[in-house]
Amino acid sequence: MRLTDEGYIDDDELDSADPGASSVVDELPLQEREDLVYKLLASMPRAQIARVHRRIAPCVQMDIVGTLPSELALHVFSNLTWPTLLRCTLVSHRWRALANDNGLWKNLCAQRGWAWRWPRVPHAPVPLFNEEDSVEDFDDEGMGDDEELDAGSTSVSSSGTGGQAHVQTLACHRDLHSFGLPATPRIYQHTRAASTRRHRKSSHASLPTAPVEAGKRAFNAYRQSAPSALPSAVVPRPDYRLLHQTHVLLKNRLLHGSYRFSTLQTRGTPNAHTSIIYCLQLYTYAEDGRQVLFTGSKDRTVCEWNLTTGSVERVFKGVHTESVLSLCAHGNYLVTGGTDLRVCVWDLRDGSLVRTIMDHQDSVLCVRFDSERLVSCSKDRTIRLYVFNDSIHSSQPIIGEGIVLGTHRAAVNAVALAGPFVVSASGDKSLRVWDARTCLLVRTLEAHHARGIAAIDAALPLVVLSGSSDRHLRLYDIDARRGWSTAAEFHDPLPVRGAGLGDEGCPVCETCGGTVPERKCAGSRRTSVAASEMHSDLVRSVAIGSDFVLSGSYDQSIKVWDRETGSLVADLDGRHEGRVFCVGFDCTKIVSCGEDQRICMWDLSYGLDTSFLQL
Repeated sequence: MRLTDEGYIDDDELDSADPGASSVVDELPLQEREDLVYKLLASMPRAQIARVHRRIAPCVQMDIVGTLPSELALHVFSNLTWPTLLRCTLVSHRWRALANDNGLWKNLCAQRGWAWRWPRVPHAPVPLFNEEDSVEDFDDEGMGDDEELDAGSTSVSSSGTGGQAHVQTLACHRDLHSFGLPATPRIYQHTRAASTRRHRKSSHASLPTAPVEAGKRAFNAYRQSAPSALPSAVVPRPDYRLLHQTHVLLKNRLLHGSYRFSTLQTRGTPNAHTSIIYCLQLYTYAEDGRQVLFTGSKDRTVCEWNLTTGSVERVFKGVHTESVLSLCAHGNYLVTGGTDLRVCVWDLRDGSLVRTIMDHQDSVLCVRFDSERLVSCSKDRTIRLYVFNDSIHSSQPIIGEGIVLGTHRAAVNAVALAGPFVVSASGDKSLRVWDARTCLLVRTLEAHHARGIAAIDAALPLVVLSGSSDRHLRLYDIDARRGWSTAAEFHDPLPVRGAGLGDEGCPVCETCGGTVPERKCAGSRRTSVAASEMHSDLVRSVAIGSDFVLSGSYDQSIKVWDRETGSLVADLDGRHEGRVFCVGFDCTKIVSCGEDQRICMWDLSYGLDTSFLQL
């Protein structure tokens, strides 16, 4: 008896099978075939249905974008916001590769003005000085009186003969682990020539010999936020997704109050300022990417601080005979103004004094300049404008004599530059906007605050942030003629844009990049400011950024506000023991100074490699 091989089917047997069944199914209408399939599936066990589902899934799921050529797929992805791009990386390997395309993230960074900075050679700090003590005086010289208090007072401050200008380099002997910010990692090269500065002779300055021989200067130890990059012959390719997400992470740290606090100086710190600190500015050297902090004081000096080591590198002194009330660093120059009526221009390349201007008849309260012009204002109620040439080969940056733009009815407490515009603020409660190209007044905003205006900052498109002795802050769009304020009578906010801090209006998770729904979005429009959120005294200093604005007050606090909505983001109080006179910030840190001689820092970049951020 021949047994049948059940594991093999002969072709003849297959051909002899009845073909009628399949032909009958094919002739059925689509709806009936669908009903038949559904009945068949309903009669099958769950495990079998799952197997059928896995087999037919590829037939019903089609990745249209994934099948496109890369150029077309990237064009589709270029219309997405960055949180959506992050979610796309979870779909498939193909989508992950597309969503991580460096060109997409480069465009997103360009939209925000975030540029990649190549790591530079670290700068060797140079050393500390002993400054003579000065007499304490707790009067705020850096602000004029309001209009009603200033009427009839036109006295002119006496000015002594300025001493010889010089810049003192300082020897570093501090404990580097006791203060200062974590350093941004840099590519370390074992050469000293790359960080040396060019010295040149000047009739205005005499440079003393440094106490440490130039050829034997040792590199100081650097505190690190993250391990330094090792030298490599291969130039790293910019990672724009990393750049974008680092900026987002820094913003979210500010939103969530995640920072590391430190003091660069406190009252009585050796080898530093010996009196009230009126002004400060963060500044980055273009040639090596090194960030420093300039501070000006009642002790008649300007200090340049190395933020890596927390030490003073240079001291500009010997010219101002009274308090330094304002300073501004840009390009290759530093400009200072003070109670002695002087506006001094210093060359940062060699520390020489380039020019001293004494055109004002009273204390110079504020100085600002850019690559084309320099502007100053004074208690004498005037604003003066000078043509400025910030050329690397220029030996005389100021061209010709200055002109008086105009006057206010009280002391002009602050000026700001924004493109071709000069904005001035006064104790007469008004803001004035001037066209620096034509020197014409283009806008006057009377009664902009309930009391005199103490500080302003401006940015393009022309918006002006102001702080006043009425204890309020106001952000005003000059073209739209409206904006938010902490004072209800001036609060007329612009409509909220569709995109907020995370391009969807909410903070974003530091780990996965998703939005954080449980936290109230800073992009939500507020109707008023609670009394507990307002400053309780005069707003002495303001600073404007792309997403946030800062205010510092006589109430000893620094507050961070959402630029678009005016919502309070952070209240940095309890760190100063006296009035706050000046605040500044960038994407990695907030700095402040004041009456208590403290320089306070809130570091948002702790533990991060920020060497590629353009500061």
